[in-house]
Amino acid sequence: MDSKKLALLCRELAENKKAEDVVVLDVRKLSTVTDFFVVASGSSEPHLRAIENEVLDQLQKDYGIKPQHTDGSAQTNWVVADFFDVIVHLMKPDVRARYDLEGLWGDAPRVARPRTKKKAADADAPSA
Repeated sequence: MDSKKLALLCRELAENKKAEDVVVLDVRKLSTVTDFFVVASGSSEPHLRAIENEVLDQLQKDYGIKPQHTDGSAQTNWVVADFFDVIVHLMKPDVRARYDLEGLWGDAPRVARPRTKKKAADADAPSA
């Protein structure tokens, strides 16, 4: 799976567990270490653990993908999963604000969500 597709999948999986303020940063032109950062917040230790489990478990189960390395834990309020071309950062909001990864990598473009296409039936339906 290419790195952009993996990053978008990580965002989707994090959002499955209601991760907050999920951002995908394209750092390919700024870093030789990785291609994308996925940064997301969880409101509590159990919330962070649920997001972490969703991302790691579903990638393993559905795609056979495991991180090269993980660091931190829900207890430390910051979890990092390194998939080599994609690094996922899950943090509580106060930790995220303190370390400000988006600010540190401010030159990195954010990857926009793919636009969803309206169903043909929806497009033809009269508006109210």
